[in-house]
Amino acid sequence: MTGTASAQGIHAYLGDTIPLSGYSPTSPWVYLFLTGPNLPANGVALDNINLRADEGGFTKVAVDGGNDMWTYKWGTNSLGGRLDAGTYTIWVVDGPNDLSNLANADYATISVTLSSPALSIETHETPVVPPSLEVGSIPDDSSVSVDGQYLGKTTYTTDYLGAGTHTITVSRFGYVPYITNASLVNGMTTVINATLPAEPEALMITTIPPGAVITVDGKNAGTSPATIPDLAPGNHTVSVTKDGYNPSVQQVAITPGLTGRLAVTLTPLSPLAAVLPLNTPWPVAGTLLGLCAAVLALAYCRQRS
Repeated sequence: MTGTASAQGIHAYLGDTIPLSGYSPTSPWVYLFLTGPNLPANGVALDNINLRADEGGFTKVAVDGGNDMWTYKWGTNSLGGRLDAGTYTIWVVDGPNDLSNLANADYATISVTLSSPALSIETHETPVVPPSLEVGSIPDDSSVSVDGQYLGKTTYTTDYLGAGTHTITVSRFGYVPYITNASLVNGMTTVINATLPAEPEALMITTIPPGAVITVDGKNAGTSPATIPDLAPGNHTVSVTKDGYNPSVQQVAITPGLTGRLAVTLTPLSPLAAVLPLNTPWPVAGTLLGLCAAVLALAYCRQRS
């Protein structure tokens, strides 16, 4: 919980309006109630001390789905009754749970000391405007973390961070994270535009028959089977060639975060191409062709007889 809170809690006068805000990633609503002097033990609603929390009396505040933040201005002069001067506790719960039913709830507390107004002389100081941060990215919808805490998706804006140096991390599956240190200054907006390069991927290629020559985007990539590493996501031209077979040229899409697989079956140039590749010496080829002719003649003679 943030706002006018200090390490010792909030100090204000009865009748003041106290701004409250906080971070709640677990629920679209937070439920606020108050405990303290002369109030029911299990608490009352902040905006009406006549509504008991153990009877469903809560101050229900919506959580901004864009940054998981909630805000509420607590007017201590409009409570349906009067509070005594003293120290109170504000409870913020992720569900409608009173003080007696917090075992299975996420909650936070802050101490509030309310004093009776007194005559005083005030000096007016220039209010401090907190710094703001805006984070955009390519690609969009990337995760934003500040000082190791996840805050939301890009494009992300916040003015709840204190002045000083913070570590900003922008990440997305399949891309190299973007990490930078940003110095936030009161009254100023710091803009970060992160471009995330895609992680290089691989392509596994198998062929029937094996031993075919592979080129990717015109560059030799070895013989099949082969795995080609460090391919950028996107379309690539894969060519597969082997003597005696028709070449194969295909477009392959590489997806970030995944290893692509390509299986290619080559078709022979002729029925004998698989047996007699183009680089077979003529004496060997002639001998093999003669044997084939003899086998076919013998089979014909047997059929005639």
